[in-house]
Amino acid sequence: MSKKWYNYFVSVSGENAADPGAAPDSTTEATPNAAQTVADIARSLAPQPPPPDVPYTPGSAIPENFQDLYQTAGLTTPPHGYTVDKISSMLQSQHIRDLPAEVKRSSVLVALDAAGVKVMEIIEDAVKRDRALDAFERVRQRSVDQLEAQKAQENQHLQAELDKLIADYRARMQANTSAVAQEKSKLLAWLERKRKEEERIAEAVAPFVTENPITRGPAAPTQ
Repeated sequence: MSKKWYNYFVSVSGENAADPGAAPDSTTEATPNAAQTVADIARSLAPQPPPPDVPYTPGSAIPENFQDLYQTAGLTTPPHGYTVDKISSMLQSQHIRDLPAEVKRSSVLVALDAAGVKVMEIIEDAVKRDRALDAFERVRQRSVDQLEAQKAQENQHLQAELDKLIADYRARMQANTSAVAQEKSKLLAWLERKRKEEERIAEAVAPFVTENPITRGPAAPTQ
């Protein structure tokens, strides 16, 4: 068919409107079934196993292109070319994006009918993509959780090593302080003995000199 999908819809609608007595075509007959809401159709899908986990290496970048993610999850474009991505593009087309919701819905349904595609196929494609996204999220979250647990354990080991190192250094610092205090205590005790010794010597020479040459008290600092 050479017509654009939106032209096809306008043509079919125009023909039916011009001839009220005309028999409804297959598109019109299919409309009641196709008018189910997305939620209803999604609920009607048979349970499917989740798609295989999308590989993820900790530290790698999150894929910006969702198509790469879908491809990794095994999702491919069917031969007729209709996917939820194409439907999304059709709904955003300048030809119908500003039209009422019912008109946009009908336009897409006409296009799908013209291509021989069931709306169920589109909903299934959408659900599979959603499941692929959820699968990647689970893989990513699991990887982050594992990395967090691993790094938390490493941090615990590092903290233990750091605590031990700090304790060792504090013990060495305390030993140094204690050594200095001990030597100062010894020096003070000796200075007291020195003072008494100088007093004794000074008293011994005092009767024989007019000016006592014996120094008493702290020694003068050396130059």
